[in-house]
Amino acid sequence: MARHDLPGSLTLAALAERCGATLDGDGSVRISHVAALGSAQAGAIAFLANPKYASQLGSTRASAVILSPADAPHTTLPKLVSADPYLTYARVAMLLHPAPVPATGVHPSAVLDPTAMLGAGVAIGAHTTVAAGATIADGVSIGPGCAIGPDVRIGARSRLDARVVVYGRCTIGEDALVYAGAVIGADGFGLAADGDRWLRVPQIGRVVIGDRVEIGANTTIDRGAIDDTVIEDDVKLDNQIQIAHNCFIGAGTAIAACVGIAGSTRIGRRCRIGGAANISGHLSIPDGTTLGGATTVLSSIDEPGAYSGAWPVQPYADWRRTAARLRRIDALADRVAALERELRRRDNEG
Repeated sequence: MARHDLPGSLTLAALAERCGATLDGDGSVRISHVAALGSAQAGAIAFLANPKYASQLGSTRASAVILSPADAPHTTLPKLVSADPYLTYARVAMLLHPAPVPATGVHPSAVLDPTAMLGAGVAIGAHTTVAAGATIADGVSIGPGCAIGPDVRIGARSRLDARVVVYGRCTIGEDALVYAGAVIGADGFGLAADGDRWLRVPQIGRVVIGDRVEIGANTTIDRGAIDDTVIEDDVKLDNQIQIAHNCFIGAGTAIAACVGIAGSTRIGRRCRIGGAANISGHLSIPDGTTLGGATTVLSSIDEPGAYSGAWPVQPYADWRRTAARLRRIDALADRVAALERELRRRDNEG
């Protein structure tokens, strides 16, 4: 289905030029791959972005390193110097480890409705189905076992890995990357109480996904109940995220794994949300907000900033004592209020 077009190796000087970093040392050193400081061998380039690993700089066997101007004097190895070593590492890694280039064509076992429209250079994997009226733009790659629903639109050069499901009428923009097992456009959890039973409410909206969006493995994005669920350009979603119906995720937002977002939540642009955060429905989070891992959000946030609601880890015995005290917090608050009233009474009498 795919072939790996690896460049072999590049000189450190070529990497510096293509990544916008400053070369310090022998630019003729050839680099074939990236590696961690502690495990790197000859031919590798490593990076130092976290001071926790600074002690490994002196013993690394890498042929070159990427680091900040402040750390550059601490090694005699050839180096790329950058104000943002991690960003430079990412650029270098993309050059040395490019994504597989999909082989074009439709696998014989794939099932395509005659009304589906395929652009040039499309790749369709084994046992994939493409329903009526779907439009697959130029250069799209769809892996094995995918199900593309009726009237779906997938933009140019987007890639869907194995077993991705895209329900009817949903759209995916250009240059998107959807990892295995993701489900886009399943019904939201729309139910109306009917006595002792539940009546399912038809979910008639879509999921609309912008350009350059990445969606992690087994992440689910529900279609809108009436209006659309919208994921704007450049959003990055990790694995196993649940986004409920009618949510809006602003451009450039990054969300880590296992986050749950309830329905009709509006998240602004350039937000960062840590893993396992829980966000209740019908609320808004402003542009530029950061939520720490495991944070629970139960009401709208008015001002951008960094927020966290996680309880830091404690030894079990300490946690039990703290939890027991918290269970008595209401009684303690009542006692404090009574003492305050008594003090005010005494002040008035005095």
